[in-house]
Amino acid sequence: MSEERGCTPASVALAFILGGALGASLALLFAPERGPQTRARLRDLATDLKERTADLAGDLRGRVEDAVGQGKEIFDEKKSILGAAYQAGKEAMEKEKGKYQDR
Repeated sequence: MSEERGCTPASVALAFILGGALGASLALLFAPERGPQTRARLRDLATDLKERTADLAGDLRGRVEDAVGQGKEIFDEKKSILGAAYQAGKEAMEKEKGKYQDR
C-alpha cells in the first residue's frame, strides 16, 4: 500500500533522518546554552545520528538480502516446475507424434 503512494523504504528512512536533524536543530534554537555546551551537545547528537543511521543501514541491508534470497528460492522452484512441465509436454508430444506416424 505504501508503494502505491510512492513511499519507498528509502524515502521513509530519509524522512526519519531529516526529521531527526530538524528536531535537533529546533531544540538547539529554543534551548539556549553556552557555546561549549552547545558544541558538545551537537557532537553527541551527530554521533547518535551516525549510529542510528548505521544501524538502520545494517537492518535494511539484512532485509534486502533476505528478500533477494527468498526471491532466488522462488525463482529456482518455479524454474524446476516449468522445466518439468516442459519435459512432460515434450514427451506427450513425442508420444502423440509416434501414434500418427505409425498409421
